[in-house]
Amino acid sequence: MSAKPDTPELTKGDAPASGGKGHPLRAISFGEPKVSIERRADGVIYLRPKVALGKYPERLTDRLHHWAEAAADRIFMAERDAGGGWRQITYAELLTSSRHIASSLLARDLSADKPVVVLSGNSIDHALVAFGALYAGIPFCPVSPAYSLVSKDYCKLSYLMKLLTPGLIFADDADRFNDALEASVPAGIEIAASYGALRDRDVTMLADLMATPLDRGLDAAHQAIGPDTIAKFLLTSGSTGNPKAVINTQRMICANQVMIRETMTFLKDEPPVIVDWLPWNHTFGGNHNIGLTLYNGGSMYLDAGKPMPGGIEQTVRNLREISPTVYFNVPKGYESLLPYLRDDSALRAKFFYRLQAMFFSGAALSPFVWSSLDELAGRETGFRIPMLTGLGATETAPFFMSANPVTSRSGHVGLPAVGNEAKLVPSNGKLEVRARGPNVTPGFTGVSPS
Repeated sequence: MSAKPDTPELTKGDAPASGGKGHPLRAISFGEPKVSIERRADGVIYLRPKVALGKYPERLTDRLHHWAEAAADRIFMAERDAGGGWRQITYAELLTSSRHIASSLLARDLSADKPVVVLSGNSIDHALVAFGALYAGIPFCPVSPAYSLVSKDYCKLSYLMKLLTPGLIFADDADRFNDALEASVPAGIEIAASYGALRDRDVTMLADLMATPLDRGLDAAHQAIGPDTIAKFLLTSGSTGNPKAVINTQRMICANQVMIRETMTFLKDEPPVIVDWLPWNHTFGGNHNIGLTLYNGGSMYLDAGKPMPGGIEQTVRNLREISPTVYFNVPKGYESLLPYLRDDSALRAKFFYRLQAMFFSGAALSPFVWSSLDELAGRETGFRIPMLTGLGATETAPFFMSANPVTSRSGHVGLPAVGNEAKLVPSNGKLEVRARGPNVTPGFTGVSPS
């Protein structure tokens, strides 16, 4: 962890070179706050930003209204269609669809006790259902598709049905999810899909939800959504047992987006463009990246690739067409992408063309991969591209700590973002990190990010 509280503002060339053979670090606008440090006699350390968190919206969909008016025709999201082109949805189209889907959901007996559950992976249709739920003030929960499509016994999916008690379940392809739905979803729970059919159940088509007339009480229902309204449930990984459902409120998500924006202030300079595969059932992809795109009026291109043989090729294809302004991935993703960037000059030129920063999370990035990316960026642009990381958790929405571009290096997670307070508590010879802020899930007095 970095413990340097007062880092000077970044300027071109002021950072020591790493693997970039002397190439200076590209300057970006980055607002890491100054932090006060309190050391207590019992070994506890408090890290508190000296700058207060600014105002944040009552509800995330306030930003959807903003951008639907300010940039109606801007692409919010795009995904590959069957012909290999891009299916796109603009901010204005997203708002219109969200309002109609919200009206359809308000007509059903849905609530925090009967939320919307999404079984399928990242897609525009998934986003439409999610934003319809957000607009109606009805919680939703994205579930890992692996519980339906990889598992053979559906144990975790059946467990989640009992835990979440959904009122409506969405799966994009009813045919593909038929076995999982048949084995795990009790009769009486409505199932919606974009296409396909089930053998023994009726299916509500997404098109029908989108065709629902606007509810007369829709605007009032939307205005009734407040900071304490539950926006979604996010599931923990379940790697050590059954997944836990973590409450994510509007306050958590909206405050967190201001924290991100006030830390990565380069997001204010131009709307972000990202090419992203990170799954929405995890907080990195589902909160951080979708929220960052919406909040800053950006465009998200959905990447169906994965950082593994047979999947990375799709990512490479997408990056040959779309130049991101900021790129998010896990260390394995950068490792898988590295040989292609090294060997393909056209891909390298497209990738680094307008790239302001890269960000990784989930594990440590190896010094070799880091220095190799520095080298390639320097060769292409004359500058190393800032590599950022941090520390967060499902329970912190997730942004909590972030490294500064100048001091960032493997093993460092930085300092608490504005609006957060970190408490370092001695535990078995180490320091346990605890978080406090408006982005922490309700009922927690502290969270130890992992």
